[in-house]
Amino acid sequence: MTEQDARTPRERYRTQVREEVKQRAWEQIATAGASALSLNAIAKQIGMSGPALYRYFANRDELISELIRDAYRSLADTFHARAEAGADLGDLAHALRAWALADPQRYLLVYGTPVPGYQAPEDTTRITAEIMAVLLDACAAEEPPAGPPSPLEAHLEAHLAEHRDWAPQHPGPASTLHRALIFWTRLHGLLSLELSGHFTGMGFDPALLYTAEAEALTGH
Repeated sequence: MTEQDARTPRERYRTQVREEVKQRAWEQIATAGASALSLNAIAKQIGMSGPALYRYFANRDELISELIRDAYRSLADTFHARAEAGADLGDLAHALRAWALADPQRYLLVYGTPVPGYQAPEDTTRITAEIMAVLLDACAAEEPPAGPPSPLEAHLEAHLAEHRDWAPQHPGPASTLHRALIFWTRLHGLLSLELSGHFTGMGFDPALLYTAEAEALTGH
């Protein structure tokens, strides 16, 4: 018997309603953005009263938190699967873009403009730590850039060695943390600009720009 089969009819119904609410929420976000998310509007769409819907999600922020958890979990699972298949840093770069393009609203919810007045719960940081751990492992496995770091790079790496709260469990040296941060920030910068429409009308292929940047960061 599967876990789903073992649940009571009430539990299965609750899961079904929560999934439908989340789907409607994504539709709202795609139309008007996360800041305009309305549980009362979703309740009307699915034929339920507002008070009844609050039995499934206590408020807007709880719903947003669930969407954020789902989004981060999806990317973490994507990275884990690629790492288990032997992906290198370049493979992860392309997996990140494919994941982002598959659902731009999902990407923008977690990596775009913060929702005004919303504070993400602490447990989401555990999922983001999984994502970063895969990236750090890939950076550690790559050959470091040739030559000594510049004075500014050396200063940054010394700073990172003392400020690694975002990667407390990873044994890699500060140079690995440095490489992971550069990889993460530069690729997310391109993706955020692309998915927010800032390249529209500029006349070039964002995929080629992203690929060139990924190759510059990974050396292959």
